[in-house]
This record gives sequence, structure tokens and C-alpha cells, in this order.
Amino acid sequence: MVAHALAKKDLLVTMHARRPDHVSTEGTLEKIRAEDLRAWFGANLALKGITLALVARRVTAVIGPSGCGKSTFVRCLNRMHEVVPGARVEGRVLLDGKDIYGRGVNPVRVRRRVGMVFQRPNPFPTMSIRENVLAGLRLCGLRPSDPDALVEKSLRQAALWDEVKDNLDRSGTSLSGGQQQRLCIARALALEPEVLLMDEPCSALDPIATARVEELLHELRTRYTIVIVTHNMQQAARVSDFTAFFYMGELIEYAPTDVLFTKPSDTRTEDYITGRFG
Repeated sequence: MVAHALAKKDLLVTMHARRPDHVSTEGTLEKIRAEDLRAWFGANLALKGITLALVARRVTAVIGPSGCGKSTFVRCLNRMHEVVPGARVEGRVLLDGKDIYGRGVNPVRVRRRVGMVFQRPNPFPTMSIRENVLAGLRLCGLRPSDPDALVEKSLRQAALWDEVKDNLDRSGTSLSGGQQQRLCIARALALEPEVLLMDEPCSALDPIATARVEELLHELRTRYTIVIVTHNMQQAARVSDFTAFFYMGELIEYAPTDVLFTKPSDTRTEDYITGRFG
């Protein structure tokens, strides 16, 4: 416990320094580290040498104007960027100290450990609620020993079980937008990932559904390392422990959320969070 507390103290001191290319998360707190990460779409350089350490079992918000590289960054964290025709990546992404882009690393296994929830709810329309939860496992060729228990566990984790437990055979698309997004979260959680990436998960939801997803994030942070891309400054302030500000493919500033929003060290960060641009 003492070592953990000291590591946390060292981390917070370093984070307050907010030098994005020198952020260090010593000890067991660091889950993922991007090192000099560069990403292209054809000839277009979308990420310009990002170095950023993500803290285990905390929520990190990634903010910045449209086209700044936020979504590209999170897609690089589970090797989804490379599935885009003409896209490529250079640099390293270390998951528990091992490079996910290393020779011989299976990207499917990476995506099991680093799950993804997309901007718009995307339950499979021909599948029931139950089948949607199990879909990721089946696509990976996995057969759980007790699928019913796994469905219940995943839906409970996504705070959806009580709302759908009597209608598991209904189509996933019969649910409301907010429920569909939580179903997609349950589908990701069924794979038992260690990291959960969320790319604008509330942008298509109404305020009530958004509040429910945000409550869910507070519950999940005790078990998962979460990275959320958001355009909503208030949402970033409400749900995240740390915030990274991206601009034109570069990491401008990375700090504890309360520090970044109250005492940003870069004028570009201050201009963005105060609404002067973006």
C-alpha cells in the first residue's frame, strides 16, 4: 500500500508538470503507453509522434477539435487503425509493457484485451439482445461454459439487466438509443477486456441517456482502464480523472482533469476549453 501511494504521488507530480512528451506513470499504475506514435491515412499524417501513458483503472478523456487525431489515437490503441485501406502506424503501443505492434502479435487477441465502443450504437439488427451480448465471443471462436451467466453478468455490468431480463429474445434494435449503447458496452464487456475505448459514446444520445452512460462509467472505472473521446467539455470534466488535449495531430497537454480545466499550462488548451476555437 505504501509503494502504491508513493507511485501515485510520483505520478501526480509528473502529471502536474504536464510535459506531454515526458509523462511517466511508474509502478503498477501504467496500463498503456504510446511512444512516438505516428499514424497516416495514405499520405496524410494524422498523429505526429504521440507519447502518452494511460493510468490503470482510471478514466482518461481525449479532447480537441474535429480532425485533431482523437479517434485515430484510440483506434491505434487496439490496432483498428490498420484495417482502414491505406492506413499505417509507426511507433510503439505498450500494453502491460509489451508492444501490441510487435512481430508475431495477434491483433485479434489485442482487441479482446482492448475493447471498443463506437460513436453510434451498433447492435446487430438480426440478433436478439442475448445474441448481441455473445456476438463478440462467437466472432473470436470462443464458447463460454455458461453463456446465460455471462449474458447476465455483462448486462448487469452495463446497467441494463433489470430493463431487459424478461425480453432477452427481442431484437437488439428494438431498444432505445441509450439502451442500445449500453447493450454495445455489454457486448464489449462480455469479452472481459482490460481496457475499454469509447469514441464519442454519447454524441447520438439524449441528455437522460447520456447521464446514464456517465453513471455507468463511474461504476466501471474500478475494474477497467477507460479512454473516452469526447467533444463535450462538461462531460470530460464530469467523468474523467485525466484529460489529454490534442490539436492538429499533436498532444498539447496532458494532466489531471481538474488541473487541466482550471490551470492549463498552454494557451491553446485554455483557448479551446473556453470556447475561443474548436
